[in-house]
Amino acid sequence: MASIAVYSVKGGVGKTTLAVNLAWCAATISRRETLLWDLDPANGSGFLLGVEAKKKRAAQSVFTADEAPEKLIRKTAFDNLSLLPADESIRTLGRQLGSIGKKKRLAKLTETLAKDYDRIIFDCPPVLNELSAQVMRAADLVIVPLPPSPLSARAFETVVEEVKGSGRKHPPILPVLSMLDMRRTLHKQAREANPKWPAIPLASAIEQCAVTQQPVGAIAPRSAGARAFAQLWTAIERKLAAKK
Repeated sequence: MASIAVYSVKGGVGKTTLAVNLAWCAATISRRETLLWDLDPANGSGFLLGVEAKKKRAAQSVFTADEAPEKLIRKTAFDNLSLLPADESIRTLGRQLGSIGKKKRLAKLTETLAKDYDRIIFDCPPVLNELSAQVMRAADLVIVPLPPSPLSARAFETVVEEVKGSGRKHPPILPVLSMLDMRRTLHKQAREANPKWPAIPLASAIEQCAVTQQPVGAIAPRSAGARAFAQLWTAIERKLAAKK
C-alpha cells in the first residue's frame, strides 16, 4: 500500500480536481483498489464523484475512535474506487488532534485501511495545523498543485518547509503545474523554468468534471486533460516504485 497526499496551503489551485482524477487513474488505469480520503470539510471530492456521506457530521468520529472508518466508506460508480467523505465536523479537527495528543492517529488509521486498499489518496484542506502535520507523517508522497503565479511559488516554499518539518524521513514532494495555459506569458515562463515538472492544462474537459460529477478520464478519455492526468499518474507510480 502507498499513501499519496494532494496538498497546498493555498486554496483554488485545483487540489480536489487533481485528487479525484488521480484516484480514478489509480483505480482504472492501474486497477488498484483505491480509497480517496477527503479531509477537506467542503467535501469537494464527494461532490465531484456524486457521493454523499452515509451519516451526517460523522467524519470526525473516525479520529476520535467513535466510529471505524470502514463504516463510513462509500463505493463510487467506478470499479476499485471508494471514498471516505468529509463533512463540517472536521473543520476543527486540527485543534482536536492536538488536544488528544495522538500525533500518529492518521498514520495508524491508514495502516489499518492498508489491508483493503493498494492506494490511499488524501484530499487535504489548505491549512497548516496538526492535521497537516499528521498527513505528512502518513504520506509516502506529497503532490503539490501549483498554478503559475508568484503566490503559488510562495505557497510551495511553505509546503516544503511543512513537509521537511515532519521529520527526518519526510515524504518526497512532487510539484505539479496546474491550470497551465501556454497562451499566457507568465504560464510559458513557469513552464520554461520547470520543464521537468508534470503539468495539467487549463482545459474545458477538466472543468466539466464539476458539471458531470465524473473524472475527466471517464467523460473525455481522449482529451489533453485525461492524457495529462494519466501521464502524471505514471510518474507517481514510478516515484513510489523508486522509493521502495
